[in-house]
Amino acid sequence: MNSFEVGQKASFGKTITETDIYNYAGICGDFNPVHVNKKEAEKSIFGRQVAHGMLVSSFISTVLGMYLPGPGTIYMGQNLKFLAPVYVGDTVTAEVEIVEISEKGNAKLLTNIMNQEGKVVISGEAYVKLPKK
Repeated sequence: MNSFEVGQKASFGKTITETDIYNYAGICGDFNPVHVNKKEAEKSIFGRQVAHGMLVSSFISTVLGMYLPGPGTIYMGQNLKFLAPVYVGDTVTAEVEIVEISEKGNAKLLTNIMNQEGKVVISGEAYVKLPKK
């Protein structure tokens, strides 16, 4: 196995665009007006257009599959808490930290997504099978 340790961290950041939101809606079929209709979104509790929570949380998968643990990782589970909205133009950073490694080669990771102000907008835990060499 690769060398993994409790406390290891990795991250991935991206600025959310209106195009990202429309593309995601087209892929998943969620055309909720709060995401895709500026005028309707203005009437919502958010006051403006927001990104899909699952679009934003998908950046956790980017970190797990590409950086830590990296290619070969098997994503087995995830829990999420949506704490604050993400708006068009926000830059979010998904960060993962290994907090537990089992003898069977599984790991538990803390997962957080922060906006450009450092506010945690999504938090949770991921469960993965670590990649083999």
